[in-house]
Amino acid sequence: MAEVKRTNCHYCGYCCAFLATVEDGRVTELAPDPTRYPYDERILAGCRRWRMNLDALDGADRVNHPLRRVGARGANEWERVSWDEALDDIAARLRALAAEHGPETLASAIGGPHASFWPLHRFMNLFGSPNNMGIGQICWNPRIWMDALTFGWTVEADIVPGTTECLFIWGTNPAQSDNSAFWRSLLAFARSDAPLVCIDPRRTQMAAVADLWLPVRPGTDCTLALGLLHVIIEEDLVDHAFVDAWCHGFDELAEHVRPYTPEHVAAVCGLPADDIVRAARLFAQAGAAALVSGRGVDQVGANVAPTHRAICCLRAVTGNVDKPGACVLAEGPDFISEMELEMTDALAPEHRVRCLNTPYTPLQCYDGYDRARALTEKLGRTLPERYLTSAHPHLVLRAMETGEPYPVRALVVNATNPLLTYADTRRVFNALMGLDLLVVLDYYMTPTASIADYVLPAAGAVERPVLQVHGGVANMGYGGPAAVEPYYERRTDYDVFRGLGMRLGQEDAWPEETLSDAFAAQLERAGMDWDVFCELGIYWQPPAFAKHELPGPDGRPQGFATTTGKIELASEFLPALGGPRLPEPADQVSLCSPELVAAAEAEGAAHLPLITGSRKQPYNASMYFNNPAFRAKSPHPVAEVSEATAARLGLKPGDRVEVATDNGSARFILETARMRDDLVNVDYGWWHPEWEPGAPDFGGMWESNVNCLTSCTPGEPMIGTWSYNAIDCVLRKVEEPLSWE
Repeated sequence: MAEVKRTNCHYCGYCCAFLATVEDGRVTELAPDPTRYPYDERILAGCRRWRMNLDALDGADRVNHPLRRVGARGANEWERVSWDEALDDIAARLRALAAEHGPETLASAIGGPHASFWPLHRFMNLFGSPNNMGIGQICWNPRIWMDALTFGWTVEADIVPGTTECLFIWGTNPAQSDNSAFWRSLLAFARSDAPLVCIDPRRTQMAAVADLWLPVRPGTDCTLALGLLHVIIEEDLVDHAFVDAWCHGFDELAEHVRPYTPEHVAAVCGLPADDIVRAARLFAQAGAAALVSGRGVDQVGANVAPTHRAICCLRAVTGNVDKPGACVLAEGPDFISEMELEMTDALAPEHRVRCLNTPYTPLQCYDGYDRARALTEKLGRTLPERYLTSAHPHLVLRAMETGEPYPVRALVVNATNPLLTYADTRRVFNALMGLDLLVVLDYYMTPTASIADYVLPAAGAVERPVLQVHGGVANMGYGGPAAVEPYYERRTDYDVFRGLGMRLGQEDAWPEETLSDAFAAQLERAGMDWDVFCELGIYWQPPAFAKHELPGPDGRPQGFATTTGKIELASEFLPALGGPRLPEPADQVSLCSPELVAAAEAEGAAHLPLITGSRKQPYNASMYFNNPAFRAKSPHPVAEVSEATAARLGLKPGDRVEVATDNGSARFILETARMRDDLVNVDYGWWHPEWEPGAPDFGGMWESNVNCLTSCTPGEPMIGTWSYNAIDCVLRKVEEPLSWE
């Protein structure tokens, strides 16, 4: 007999609500559920991914059983084993490696959004390893860090029709990266009379509906932000009452931005000086101005932290902080936080000091986190520790390669594909090929899975419950229950890491038997019953505004959770770690040697700045390339240049081109697009899931994977951000067909 059950998608961070028709433990139909988040059938109607859920449940390419490697690494030779065999052997090998090298010999790698990462982080803390490797340094972490050090906590734009009088969208194209409720809200805002400013080197869909488009030269965003501040301060558009009461270091900032005149900034950023002045006035003269930044800012290497700091200052000097229609300081969660779920404090001090990041990234490490935690806890909030101390890939790879400062010999990969999504693919590949133990938990036999010792089948959307809390930096969670038990022998990540933990002496730390039980315990503190949550699909408490004015324990306004109790335009925190008091632009590091450039130009090739990582629906990073309908509409990897650039280089749409740095090269099909001249933008994450896994081609990851030419060497000194969006490359035409043609 058919039943209709609530459940959720996992193909983006919205985790949209579904109604699943279930017969005999199998899902036979899915439909949008407008009664739960995000409450609008039109959102799913405009999404091309959600329909994948039904086919993916029983897809021929899914990994359905635990697999153990029996041939050479990467030979694609496997044997099916039971879960007990797999977990017993993995646990035994981890125990032996820890006895030989210490527990820090285990590292982990994460991605998203189709997993819960706190179970892995809990396991790592209890095992004794600080080395969870991630790419947070180029996604999310930089903004969270700079918001927290400037305001005492993270801020989110509060875009309210009729209240928000100006909106800046900086370094993101929600038409592609979101394509959902937020994008719809921006289209509605664009139809209003309030000005919308888009800052992006490409004329994206977002830029096309903006009132002012600023096609900034990649990597110069910090200079642009300082130039906007110069105009605002020079023309006395400052909210003096707010600054005098709640900002620290204004006079220093004013002096600091004095050289950033519109003319100077125009020359650096490649923008008209009049447009810079106009943008500054629009933001400062609005009664409430909101600003949204994205990965385009997070991925500018050495300039990422100063750019975010300068954006924080823009909000502050105009009084657009914790103000309706501008931005809101989020509240900490009423439910159990990510930090508590991770059991962060269970990582012993002798293991914390072994963090690979110390002293290379003095903020993104345990010492930096502890210093920040002492401030955020003034107002009862704790940032998610494992994300903000994640080990830098360059340092983890070095420990794999050289054994310095100690050997990393094992890696657990949870729902990510480092051979496509981590910088410097050749280096990642060589390091992983030399490991003693590589375990991958995933849906598919990805290039990374194809070189593993164990591939473990992950339960996906509809098979697992969802509670999306975005790292625990807001008082909000959404999701719902699983519609069915996992098909075949798939398991949730919670089940996998609980199973390993129970084999390694962690029995007391995993009291809940299932992920649903764990979610129920997480929400219980907030007074939310799991069954009620599954009916509603959301837990949310709207935050108050102007919280800095609320009385503290002593009856005085509580202020901000910073060193000074005010918004720190001039930082009192960063200098203690060797950082600057004020945001300062940094030089970008070249990935092209003079010899490469000279040889390329002698052949008629071009030396150009490069953008990678821009999103293109319906793909996301290295995901969904196995969908035949998606591939039919977007069949090949693309490199984009402007029409003028193509004409100057003697190129035309459809030409085959090679993009290269000293690290390597990748090949694409040329297309023209509206964007800055003398700039190239390439697709990210390309591979060929339809090819045979493993050696020699590894799913085509060597041909059109832009990370074959990137580098993960730390660029920004506090967090360690490397550059995806402001690197240089050589672009040349090639005649040989790509292998798939």
